[in-house]
Amino acid sequence: MKQNANRKLKRQRRSRILGGIYAAIIYALFYIPVLVMIQFSFNDAKRNYSWEGFTTMWYGKLFSFRNHDLWESLVYSLVIAVVATIISVVIGVLGGIGLKKFEFHGKKFINLMLYVPIVVPEIVLAVSMLIIFMSLGIKLGMGTIVIGHCTFCIPYAVVTIKGRISGDNDTLQEASMDLGANRVQTFWRVTIPSIMPGILSAAFLSFTLSIDDVIMSNMLASARQSTLPVLILSVNRTGITPDINALTTIMVLIMVTGMLLLSMLQRRRAKKEAEEMAETEKRISAMRNG
Repeated sequence: MKQNANRKLKRQRRSRILGGIYAAIIYALFYIPVLVMIQFSFNDAKRNYSWEGFTTMWYGKLFSFRNHDLWESLVYSLVIAVVATIISVVIGVLGGIGLKKFEFHGKKFINLMLYVPIVVPEIVLAVSMLIIFMSLGIKLGMGTIVIGHCTFCIPYAVVTIKGRISGDNDTLQEASMDLGANRVQTFWRVTIPSIMPGILSAAFLSFTLSIDDVIMSNMLASARQSTLPVLILSVNRTGITPDINALTTIMVLIMVTGMLLLSMLQRRRAKKEAEEMAETEKRISAMRNG
């Protein structure tokens, strides 16, 4: 028995070590390129072909707003990402609630079709939408890019928000309406706050997917304006300058900070819900005993 127990412990230790090594390799593949990008934002060279020395002048030049094309592309990308995020979250909330709570003809088909834009390669979606816009005579620009981004952001938003909706939401809504609230008041004061973590997750995911997109933006952009990823792709042919690395470093830090804040908010909300649930159970048990 002791030998079997020792063998089992050794196997568990080996599996933990191998699991740790595997996780370290995966994280290294993910984050080493990001760290290299951050390092080269401090490179004392005009082109990032090799490391020439440490300097912070590229951050100074970046915030001197001399590179108008870079800032215009960033603002253009942010506007598109914000609009696409708002549209995706609104449709995601309505679609998630409808698909989770209501039964109707074609529900299974819609649930299945939600995953088509997620599974299908983005180049296929981009070419298809380009053909549609060209056939209808629609000029390429911000509107076409927003529509294109919404095609792959909406499914992620619907799936994320739908997964947040649980049976407790129905109980809270029924209690709200029993206390005199109408459907609109119940929707804004009960339903939305209860699924707010899912809404925030969907918003962050949609924003990240939109501002990071290259293929759809490149296919549906006009000749005059382009998003930041498309601009970086075009500059990459002659060599990326450290000021672009500085801008992307700041964007990465902002996104990481946002994700950490979202995680903190979700933990606080989960703790608050657990405390409220425990308090409700105490009150119910007190009423029963009384």
